[in-house]
Amino acid sequence: MLVAIVAGGVYWYFAAVPVIEHQVKTGELIAEVMGTGTLEARVKSTIGPKIAGRVHEVFVDQGDQVKAGQPLFTLDDAELQQQVEIAQATLALWQASLDRLQADHDQSKAILDSAQKEFDRTKKLLVSKAVTAEEGDKVTERLRIAEAGLSRSVAAQLEGHKQITTADKSLAYSKARLADTQVVAPFDGLIVKRYRDPGDIGVPGSPILMLVSTQEIWVSAWVDETEMSRLHPNQSARVVFRSEAGKNFQGKVTRLGREADRETREFVVDVRVVTLPENWAVGQRAEVYVEVDRKSDVPIVPTKFVVWHGNTPGVYCRVGDRARWREITLGLRGAEMVEVAKGVAVGERVLMPAAGKDVSLENRRVAVAP
Repeated sequence: MLVAIVAGGVYWYFAAVPVIEHQVKTGELIAEVMGTGTLEARVKSTIGPKIAGRVHEVFVDQGDQVKAGQPLFTLDDAELQQQVEIAQATLALWQASLDRLQADHDQSKAILDSAQKEFDRTKKLLVSKAVTAEEGDKVTERLRIAEAGLSRSVAAQLEGHKQITTADKSLAYSKARLADTQVVAPFDGLIVKRYRDPGDIGVPGSPILMLVSTQEIWVSAWVDETEMSRLHPNQSARVVFRSEAGKNFQGKVTRLGREADRETREFVVDVRVVTLPENWAVGQRAEVYVEVDRKSDVPIVPTKFVVWHGNTPGVYCRVGDRARWREITLGLRGAEMVEVAKGVAVGERVLMPAAGKDVSLENRRVAVAP
C-alpha cells in the first residue's frame, strides 16, 4: 500500500509496514528454570581385584545388565589353590600331632599316679622304719620326675592347640585370598565400561569394570544462583537430551547443591530422570527445565511480541490502520509465552514487525504480512 504526501512540491510514498498479528487468548502458562548438565548415576562402582593377579576370564561386557552376586571376572588361582592345599595339610598335621600329645599326656598322668601311690606307701613305711631313708629318697625322686613329665605333656598340648589355631587361621586366610579371585557384582546394575581383558594383570586399585545402578539416574545440571530460591526437591521437571532434542523426558528434582561455583556463580541441581531414552550414556549432555510455577486461564502473549521502552514493558496494538505502543504489566513468564496481568484484554490483537523487533512500529501504518 502506497500513500502520497505532498511536501514542497515533492511526492513521498510510504508503504505500510508488514507485521505479524497475534490475538490475545487465555491459556495455561508454565514457568521453568533451565540448567545444563550431564547424565550421571547416583550409585556407581569401579570394580577391581582385591589382590594382584592375571585376569583369567571376564564374563560381562559393557552394556550388560547384571544382578547382585553375579560373577563378573576371575583371576588365575593356580598358586592360591596350592597355598590352600598346603595350609590344609599343615592343619591336618597338627591335628594328628595333638592326638599323639594327648596320648603322651595320658601316659605321663598314669606314671605320675603310680609314682604318687608308691610315694604314699613308702612314706608310711618310713615311719615304721620298714624301709631305709635312701629308698625313700629314690621314691621321692621318681615322683618329682613324673610330675615334671606331666607338666611337659601339658605344655606340649597347649603348644599344639596354639599351632592348630595358627594353622586354622592360615587356612582361612588362604581360602579368603582364593575367594578373592572370584569377583561378583555388589549390586544390580549396568556395566558401562570394560577396562581389561583376559591375560591382563590386575592389581588392587586398577579398574576392570565400571558398574552403575540404574535405580536412580539423574542429570547433574548447573543453574544460575539467582534461581536458587525458586527451586525445591520433588519439583517436576522435563529433560531434553541432545541426542533427541525434540523429545521431553519426565524428571523430578532430587537434591540441590550446597556450594556455588565461585567463577560461574552457578550451583548443581540433581534431577532424576524417571524415563530414559532407549539409548543413553553416562556423561551425555542434557538440558533440564524445572517447573517452578503454573497458572491456568490467564491472558498470554508470545514473549517476542513484548517491546521494552527502558524498563517498561509494552506491546504494539492496532489502532485503525496504525500501530500504537501500550504499556502492560507482566505476570508469570514462561519460556515462549508471558502472562499479561494488565494493559490488554482477551481478544485484542498485538503486532510485531515481520522483519524483526528492531523495526519501530510506533504510529506507522501497518499491514498483516501474507
